[in-house]
Amino acid sequence: MFVLKKSLIIVISIFTMILLASCNTAKSGDEEVPQFLDVKLAVNPEKAKIHQPVQFEAKVTYGDKLVRDADEVDFEIWRANEENHEKVKVKHDHDGIYSLRKTFDQEGTYYIISHVTARDMHSMPKKEFIIGKPSKPESDSSSETEGM
Repeated sequence: MFVLKKSLIIVISIFTMILLASCNTAKSGDEEVPQFLDVKLAVNPEKAKIHQPVQFEAKVTYGDKLVRDADEVDFEIWRANEENHEKVKVKHDHDGIYSLRKTFDQEGTYYIISHVTARDMHSMPKKEFIIGKPSKPESDSSSETEGM
């Protein structure tokens, strides 16, 4: 009798563990996996002439989904070693791309940072580009940086 009781307890315990394990697996499948905000900043062309239009594009994704409704997208543009930075608000163009077309009337080395806030995250990729003849770059002029 004792062996039968012990066997029954073991069988019930194993069945309970299997049942609990299957519940946990089903529950974890419903949870959303955290994603990251990714911003691919592009400058076209990276070497332009004075008064030639330059196209700036920030392609924004969250995980594998395009972000068409970012909270804020600003392009900060300046000539190397100058204090005056121009900040331009940009809107969604298409397919997760936020863009700006701009011309420049002064030669030199320039920088752009896209400030993108979406899904409670912030990303700030930076690019360097040249208009006409390059000027002295900034000492901290890494052309690709990410900020959070």
